[in-house]
Amino acid sequence: MLKKLANRVYYMPHYSETDRPTLGLICGDSYSLIVDSGNSPAHAADFLKLVEKMDIPPVKFVVITHWHWDHIFGMKTMDILTISHKETKRKLEYLKTLKWDDSSLDARVETGEEIEFCRDMIKREMPTRDHLELKVPEITFDHKIEIDLGGITCVVEHVGGVHAQDSSIIYIPDEKIMFLGDCIYQDFYSGEWSYDLVELIILLEKIKKYDVNCYVTGHQDPKTSEEIWSFFGDLISIGEIVGKEVTLEKAVTKFSDVRKTNPNEEQLEYIQNFIFGNQKKAKL
Repeated sequence: MLKKLANRVYYMPHYSETDRPTLGLICGDSYSLIVDSGNSPAHAADFLKLVEKMDIPPVKFVVITHWHWDHIFGMKTMDILTISHKETKRKLEYLKTLKWDDSSLDARVETGEEIEFCRDMIKREMPTRDHLELKVPEITFDHKIEIDLGGITCVVEHVGGVHAQDSSIIYIPDEKIMFLGDCIYQDFYSGEWSYDLVELIILLEKIKKYDVNCYVTGHQDPKTSEEIWSFFGDLISIGEIVGKEVTLEKAVTKFSDVRKTNPNEEQLEYIQNFIFGNQKKAKL
């Protein structure tokens, strides 16, 4: 059974063991819409089986939040009219040209095109990939698109961010719920996982303009507005404390001076994220 967020909004929780992200379902009077297609044909099929048991209008659309494998490998299995940002489609057109067997994945890790974490999770979710066939979205948008499902509207807006430049959010005004996908997460495709303070602030300003009571992220449990903005506030504060520092020792010293305490494990990770972001900038 899918978990209910509101009268018309449901979700399938993330599953970290094989990096299955959260999938969403939004039900209108005329049609229903799915958020992301899953990280494998099996993930998509599991979701669709749960949807089939529900008394809801037919599913007409699936919206893809960004191009990463765990959000798009189930598209062909869902076989539903697919919507994405135009850059997401461009990325998927390239992914369709790749091979996904073990040796091809290993080779891309060696060249740095793929990362070990994703390679390992792909193998764990799909021990064999002979059945894997990728699909390209049929409908694309540039900045924003509104989808009327009958009695409820979904606003899909491109917001970008360092995690994936093509990232889009899905906002349901009538329920004050937003699906964030992975847009708030770190950049992990260009070396060490990192944040860029300027880019993060720009992203959060785009998100903040919407009136939201509940935020659904790709790899965490849903968060209330209070919970997520408390987190964002601390994250921005850490970024401001780190400033332009590129060494961990100096950044931790600054944090301790400002906060009058040593960083906990999570805060230390975010300090490192901003340092790595500064180091990447310094190399440009």
